[in-house]
Parts: sequence; structure tokens; C-alpha cells
Amino acid sequence: MRSLYVGVLLSLAGVLALSLVAFLVISNRVERLYLDPVFQAMDELELESARSALESGGSAALRSYLKKLDQLFPSSSHFLVNANGVDVVSGDNRAALLPPSPASSSRTRIGGRFVLTHRSQDGLYWFVAVDSRQPNNWTMFPFYALVIGVTIALGWLASVGIVSPVRRLTAVVEEFGRGNLGKRVEILRRDEIGELARSFDEMADRIETLVTSERRLLQDISHELRSPLTRLKLAIRLARTAADSGSALDRVDREANRITSLVSEIVEMTRLEGDPATRSMEAVNLQRVIDETVDDCRIEAQLFRGCTIRVEGTLSGEVSGDPELLRRAFENVLRNAIRYSPEKSNIDVRLAENSTGAEIEVRDYGPGVPDESLQQIFDPFFRVGQARDEDSGGIGLGLSIAKRSIRLHRGTILAENAGPGLRVRIAIPALTSAVLPVVH
Repeated sequence: MRSLYVGVLLSLAGVLALSLVAFLVISNRVERLYLDPVFQAMDELELESARSALESGGSAALRSYLKKLDQLFPSSSHFLVNANGVDVVSGDNRAALLPPSPASSSRTRIGGRFVLTHRSQDGLYWFVAVDSRQPNNWTMFPFYALVIGVTIALGWLASVGIVSPVRRLTAVVEEFGRGNLGKRVEILRRDEIGELARSFDEMADRIETLVTSERRLLQDISHELRSPLTRLKLAIRLARTAADSGSALDRVDREANRITSLVSEIVEMTRLEGDPATRSMEAVNLQRVIDETVDDCRIEAQLFRGCTIRVEGTLSGEVSGDPELLRRAFENVLRNAIRYSPEKSNIDVRLAENSTGAEIEVRDYGPGVPDESLQQIFDPFFRVGQARDEDSGGIGLGLSIAKRSIRLHRGTILAENAGPGLRVRIAIPALTSAVLPVVH
């Protein structure tokens, strides 16, 4: 079968045929077991009434009774005949209407007329009724047409309901296979076809995430490594020719460290966008993660900037997530605040809880960010004008990694100018059994 449409229609036609056969069998059984005995009793009653009229009042009484039956059934003629088929009233021979022996009753058509016969128990008389109406073969046609029409309509609806979504899914799969990774089925049905479509969409999301992350990794590496590699080549050339080789080698060391840091950050970014099945999701104590991160960053803040990290508030709840990803997110936000804080200033960390989850706020007292760049600071490799110095501005991946990590935990992260300084707000929902979605 090359078409589901034809298959569905043929299946419905087969069901209709089987239903018709079952209907005929049931109708025949009902007729034999329930209707025929009723009609036989009525025929017996009419025969005995006609015989009683004959025996009590003669031919005149019998004629009068048969006339009443003819009036009750205008299209029929009723007769009482003897065992030889002779009409008791008129004397006409009606033996041709009687069934062959040994039948005691019949319902059949003779000469285009419907004939009913019933013999008395003693075999002396037959009651005969003849309906002169001719059957109309078109009487039931409207009903047959209605049944056929309803069957075709139901078959069409079933075909559309089954085949159309399958064809739509096939078209989407073909588009996806040709490289249109953003193509989705998006069927809202709750049956098996809907489940298949949702499974495909989830698979497509995962494949798109993996392919996109790989493409982005190659683009980012080719773009960001070009400048440090060029400077590294220049430093090596200077080291070979310069009188002060120590200074040149220091430059080589700095560029090598920068390349190492860049590759590490890009790999981390790729891991965040990679296969969600490789992530370890568990109940995480946020307070513990933040305490450990703050303790690690305090040394750096004191050593390089002379800054103090102040923590206000506590967290008692848990979230579902990857503790290492959460630690990297908080650490990157804190390190960003340390990098741009003035000497011997404070960095404030505020913790709070509400009915939906935890809120973490990190504020520095540095120059802040131009309002038009507040959203861009979370983009990969973006650096505002003041941060473009290679020795202090980083490579522009820290806040981007933080954003993607928080979003993987169904949270939000945003930045705003605090006047002075920059305030970064993080919100993470409380522990839930829901599966964390893939962010892309």
C-alpha cells in the first residue's frame, strides 16, 4: 500500500462490510427467534377468526370478516381456502398460492406479489393474504446513500487526522536533513503522533545545540586566536634578535598564557552548550557553593585590588543543578566585579530567598557599563571600551559563561548600573523534579 489515505479508506470499507454482514446475521436471528413467532401467532389468530365466522354464520359471515381485513389492509386481499386450495367463499381455485407439502406456512413472492399462507392445525383450511403492491427498489436508496456518504466523510476525516500529520512530519524531517536545523514539527496533539512529533522536536533541539556549539567553537577559536598567535610569533622573532631576550621571553610567556586561558574558556563554553546528558544534576546547597566561591575570590580581591568582599543574608534552600557549573557562574561574576573595582573598595554580595527560589546580587563600585552595553556584556567575547586592555580586560567570556550556566538551571541573570558601579542580579528557581531544558 503506497498511500495511507487509500489504506485508511479501505480499512473503513472493510469494517463497514463486516458490520453489514454482522447486521444481517443479527437481523436474521432476531427475525427467526422473536418476530416470526409473533407473526405466526397473528396469522393463527386470523385463521381461527375466519374459521369461527364460517362455522357460526356461514359464507356470509366469513365474507364479512374477510372484507373487514381487506379494509384494514387496503393493499391486501384475504382468503380462506380448503385443504385442496379451493376458495371457501367464491369457489375459485387458489392452490397455486399454497406452498408445497409438508410446509404449513409461507411468506414469499409469487408473480411479483407478496403472498402469506398459514394452515390450520387440523389441516382442513388455509388462510391466504395477497399484497398486490409492487416492490420499489429505490425506497431504501436514500438510506444507502446516507450510509455511504457518512462512511466516506469519516474515512476522509480519519485519513486527514492520521496521514496529514505524518506527511507534515516527513516534510520537516526532510527539511531538517537538508540542513535547516531550525525546522520543527510543533504538533500539539496528545496521541501517539503528537508524542512522535514532540520526540523529534526534542531530538532536533539537541542536535541543533550540538552542531551550533561546534560551529561556534570553530568560529570563536579562529577569530580570537588570530591576534594572540600573531603577537606570539612577533615575540618569538624579537626573542631571537633582541638584546634583552628576557623581556621578549616574558612577552612570549604572557601570550602563551593568554592562549591557554582562551582555549580553556572556549572549551568551557562548548561544554555548557553540549550534550545535556553529560551534565550531573543533583540537589545543590547554594549557600555552600557561594561560601566556597567567596572564600576563593577573597584572596584574589585582597592581593590584586585590596578589595573586601562583604556578604549579607543567607540561603537555606536547595536547587537542582550542576554544582560545578553554578560555582563557575558565581565565580565569573565575582571575578568580573573584582577586575573593575577601584583599589581598596568593597564588593557587596546580597543573598535572599522567596517563594520561587534564591536571589543573588553582586555589586561593585567601579565605573559601571554604558547603558547601551548592559545587555551585550553577556555576549561572548564582548568587552566595553574601558576593558579592552588585554592585561586587565580578560577575553570577554566570563559573563557569557555565567549567563549560559544560570539559564541551564532555568534561572535569570541581568546587569544594571548602580551609580556607582555595576550590579548583577541572579535568580534561580527552587528545587524541582522537572527536567532542565537545553538552552541554545
